[in-house]
Amino acid sequence: MGVVSRSWDGGVNAGKGPAELRHVLGVPILPASLDRALTHRSYAYENANPPTNERLEFLGDSVLGLVVTDTLFRGYPNLPEGQLAKLRAAVVQMGALAEVARELDLGSYVKLGRGEQVTGGRNKSSILADTLEAVIGAVYIDCGLTEASALVHRLFDPVIARATRLGAGLDWKTSLQELTAGHMLGVPEYVVEESGPDHQKSFHAVVKVGGRVLGSGQGRSKKAAEQEAAKAAWNAITAEAAGVPVAAEIDAAAANGDLRPGHGPAAAQADARDNSKDAGGQASGSAPEPPESPEPPESPEPPER
Repeated sequence: MGVVSRSWDGGVNAGKGPAELRHVLGVPILPASLDRALTHRSYAYENANPPTNERLEFLGDSVLGLVVTDTLFRGYPNLPEGQLAKLRAAVVQMGALAEVARELDLGSYVKLGRGEQVTGGRNKSSILADTLEAVIGAVYIDCGLTEASALVHRLFDPVIARATRLGAGLDWKTSLQELTAGHMLGVPEYVVEESGPDHQKSFHAVVKVGGRVLGSGQGRSKKAAEQEAAKAAWNAITAEAAGVPVAAEIDAAAANGDLRPGHGPAAAQADARDNSKDAGGQASGSAPEPPESPEPPESPEPPER
């Protein structure tokens, strides 16, 4: 990653040829459509502004949402609307799309500018998710909804199956609020601090329930940090309800100012996870990926042919 070399597009992209991706996708998409779906704005900005994949991304997002929603509605007739909404959000969120894109090795096919290439753009979740949506949009344009729907099912049916097993992990903040309401503990309150330079912010969240600090988390966004904190608090309350005095240890650590990821009650929170129902959440602490380069100034896009 970060190595700049000549490639199939005649520029600096060290990636695979789009013809190979057409074979992987198994759909009769036109080469020109696929080329556009793979063109990131950073490449366009450095190469006389050819059409980018952003309009196709907009379309593909809706096609993906429609197919996933229809699948959930028909496949889970007994689930209430709220649970269906949680499932859909888990399936179409950026992280899930990026993982599907990685399974396709989609990053190797994207046309990127030099700046994005050398800063690891081929593995950025935002770029991968957007490009996958653009590819779905292009398939819809060239091949119709039936073919696009079949592609979405091939790629996302396993994601839907995994999401149905997540339980509380579909949305930790909502699950925590439901849990605290059921135990009449009060409404969770979040305190978030940010650190780092503007181009690589890091967020640290602490959640309080009934005035007690019950969890903390960190992430590259405020939402991600709050979700991690909610997960820790949910596990702590669940474990305490089962007779494990985790929250008391967290209170003590908070009083000592040591409630930070990797410190204080980490062992207690690990015990909580061991003694509570596995909700399928992923562990935090992975290395942060570099941010996407700032969007270049807009310039008129050539009319679509």
